[in-house]
Amino acid sequence: MPALDRAAPLLTGKVYLVGVGSGRLAHLTLGAQQCLQQAEVAVCDLRLDPEVLQLLPANCQLLAAGKQGGEASTPQADINRWLVEHCQAGRRVVRLKGGDPLVFGRARAEVEALQAAGCDFEIVPGLSSALLAPLLVGIPVTDKDLSRCLAIATAHALDALDWAALARLDTLIFLMGGRQLAAIATHLQANGREASTPIAIIRAAGSAEQQLWIGTLADIAERVAGQRLAPCIIVIGAVVALRDCFQPAPVTPSRPLSGKTILVTRAAEQASDFCDLLMAAGATVLEMPALVIQPPSSWQPLDAAIAQLEQFDWLILTSSNAIAAFCDRLFAQQRDLRALAGLRLAVVGRKTARYLADYYLQADFIPPDYIADALIEHFPAPLAGQRCLFPRVESGGRDVLIRELTARGAQVTAVPAYQSGQPATIPPLVTQYLQQDAIDVVTFASSKTVLHFCNLASAALQILPAALPERLATAKFAAIGPQTAQACHQLLQRLDIEAREYTLEGLTAALIEYFQS
Repeated sequence: MPALDRAAPLLTGKVYLVGVGSGRLAHLTLGAQQCLQQAEVAVCDLRLDPEVLQLLPANCQLLAAGKQGGEASTPQADINRWLVEHCQAGRRVVRLKGGDPLVFGRARAEVEALQAAGCDFEIVPGLSSALLAPLLVGIPVTDKDLSRCLAIATAHALDALDWAALARLDTLIFLMGGRQLAAIATHLQANGREASTPIAIIRAAGSAEQQLWIGTLADIAERVAGQRLAPCIIVIGAVVALRDCFQPAPVTPSRPLSGKTILVTRAAEQASDFCDLLMAAGATVLEMPALVIQPPSSWQPLDAAIAQLEQFDWLILTSSNAIAAFCDRLFAQQRDLRALAGLRLAVVGRKTARYLADYYLQADFIPPDYIADALIEHFPAPLAGQRCLFPRVESGGRDVLIRELTARGAQVTAVPAYQSGQPATIPPLVTQYLQQDAIDVVTFASSKTVLHFCNLASAALQILPAALPERLATAKFAAIGPQTAQACHQLLQRLDIEAREYTLEGLTAALIEYFQS
């Protein structure tokens, strides 16, 4: 066997045709999730939800296939070419397809193109929308008494269907039939189906825009006149009348942020709690980390301070980043929490205190307002002569705390504990949403996130930062507190929402209040 040429990399590309059900994370199989997380190129329909696409790695190339009912579609030949070219370049390619790839998924043309090019591929099953959509609205597609058979058809070529046979079947499901609704009802009645036969139309199943209309073959066209139906699933048969049997009680009330797409700009490692709060309120959340938390240029000042902890009276911690960096360096010096026995601990905010508690430490002082200014105003002891250790961000932070503590007689040793940098790029999905002006709110939890957002978003949109506010005219800007609000006014020329309580919970509450008013 000849030796491998190490100078030439082996190209082992593969294409995965992945079914993603309704396009919601809740309806994704584990196999599909694994494919997404390992993808280098993703070819997807635009209707997929952000929470699914955010499973893609940050460096994954996103190609929008644009297969949406009623709108211009990407030519199938272009999609085939993308799959082949990227596979032959040695990349892991994920072709995301709504429902199941082999249930009206146009997979045959893509598979044949891959086979002709000698490309490796794999089919990853998904939940077909033909079965998932009725289930999501409580309609069983079979029943031991009312429906012992089921047919699934596409409405693209009605003249090719055997309407006499279809009219005799218990349950019929039509895909892509919004524009052909009246013709479907007419064909069935002309072939003997009763005009009173129940029919349901389910639009955008599983999404925040899901809608349901119920009627009969005789009146459904009139009931939905003027409505946008695509993309929809049509269910016809007596099983539609069983929907009331499968409805939970009581009905869950609508969540206040349903239908809103909210962009979170916190650092990736800090965003999860905020995202959870927003999603619990019904929002669709996009993550665009505008901060990268990094070590400082040197650990020496912090290490030196930790080596002399007995010289300080107070340890002031204003962020979870400072807590993590301080404790990590403490442990790196082979010391433990006993070294803090002579120190009192001051934090800014309950969340910082909770993070401190993760290290089995109790804050001695939490100001009533969760900003550095309140820490000074409500400090529980005379500051004259107090020796304060203040681990902080290396650059770009506010100096008000150091300045005011010093002015009141405290001796402040400020040491760099971390650095917050700007990411090189933003996720492709966020770029897509920015280009389409499809974001309802951009949230900011610090002044730096405002600055970095302006830099990154304007670069992604290929415009000057000064043009960004007008380019995002329909988006609302929300700030966690007064300093962040000031940065919004300076850099984005406006602020729409500001939290009354300067916490993530307070910012979530402000968003809910804004959209409910």
